[in-house]
Amino acid sequence: MRGVPAWHRHRSGQHPSTVLALRANPPSPTRGEGRAARVATPLVTLLLSLVFLVLPALSARAAMSIQEVTSSKGITAWLVEDYSVPLVAIRFVFDGGTTQDPAGKEGLANLMSGLFDEGAGNLDSEAFQIKLDDVGAEMSFEAARDGTYGSMRMLAEQRDAAFDLLRLAVTEPRFDQAPIDRIRAQVLSGIIANELDPDTLAQRKWLEALYGTHPYARPDQGTRQSIATITPDDLIAFHKANFARDGLHVAVVGAIDAETLKKKLDLVFGGLPQHQALSAVADVDPKLNQQLEVNYDQPQTSLQLAYPGVKRSAPDFFAAVLMNEILGGSAFTSRLFDEVREKRGLAYSASSDLVDHQHANALAITTATRADRAAETLAVVREVVKRMAEEGPTEAELGATKKYLIGAYAINNLNSSGAIAATLLELQLDKLGIDYMQRRAALINAVTLDQVKAAAKKLLSAEPAIMIVGPKVGEAKKE
Repeated sequence: MRGVPAWHRHRSGQHPSTVLALRANPPSPTRGEGRAARVATPLVTLLLSLVFLVLPALSARAAMSIQEVTSSKGITAWLVEDYSVPLVAIRFVFDGGTTQDPAGKEGLANLMSGLFDEGAGNLDSEAFQIKLDDVGAEMSFEAARDGTYGSMRMLAEQRDAAFDLLRLAVTEPRFDQAPIDRIRAQVLSGIIANELDPDTLAQRKWLEALYGTHPYARPDQGTRQSIATITPDDLIAFHKANFARDGLHVAVVGAIDAETLKKKLDLVFGGLPQHQALSAVADVDPKLNQQLEVNYDQPQTSLQLAYPGVKRSAPDFFAAVLMNEILGGSAFTSRLFDEVREKRGLAYSASSDLVDHQHANALAITTATRADRAAETLAVVREVVKRMAEEGPTEAELGATKKYLIGAYAINNLNSSGAIAATLLELQLDKLGIDYMQRRAALINAVTLDQVKAAAKKLLSAEPAIMIVGPKVGEAKKE
């Protein structure tokens, strides 16, 4: 069976900290603690065995030294010095993202993110790409719902030339007409393809049902009509309003010391305006207690459910994380997986995620099943959720989940220089503090069973929003 599409992304692709339709974007790694790590069945036993082999190295990374570096122009970055390989990875984000697209210009941030390596300063598109290849650096940009992300990975011995190219891309993008037209055509081809994809069209309706007229309901790529209206002047104005120092967050990992980094921060970002000029974006609660049916003639039915979420700053956040992990966060050990797949064989997977946006939060459940068993699958999911809301988890479930969340953090978040940089960036965005990794285990262990039960009752007692994508009832085709 085909997997259920995530509610999101992309953070036009971004990770940053990855995501469901409520979540949107990120590139990069997934944002926050709520996303579940997925592992394949044959790997479960093997993974547990390998943990003991890789634990010393990962523990060393978990105890790594994070420095807060501030340049002479006031640009702050979190730095982890690592000379084990001669590489430097930088990841950064400017607040704003696709929520800043003006009405009628949807897709502006996404289009802009594809143009930073298409010419900057006195280098046109071809010349810039040649220079980038010459220094052996990798550069990427992504527009997420709540921010525009950029990253570069470079050889330490080529860092001067690489950082200079990054400076040009960030501060002096050209937005020449020819590259604009070429990238616009690529985006347009994706939009046209999506118009023929039932899942993409359903996700669009889902977001509109949940968010109404809020910017989160708009397509990140824009529409055929909106991207056709975008001009070089629109891109220049958007860049000026969004790329400013007071909305900048930076993380760097690799073979570079603090004093050198200070100079590079001023070089790359020092020429930007001091203040952003962002449009206000309101907080929004997804509209629950509704059912959306999207009818398509296909052999399977996708199910998505949305319940209330929890803010990252909320006192009961970790209680909600632990509850979600037990409900449907960990593949092959969660209640949803056990009841939907293991006991009844209704689906290949069933999972839940805490969806964390800057302006909205939710708990999302997704699965897909044979069309003629959709009603049965939905009933099972609703019953699992009801039992969790009324009874909560057991002490044994909570103890095992605490150990997993603590032990898996380094494996999931600190397994490469890029992953470390992305994690450091998300910690900054969530305002968790530079010592969060040292405090995290204690915060998890401090959560009591009663607190997790309270979180389950709070989040799962509400009547959810439900989307059913598949053939009309009674019209399901047999596989």
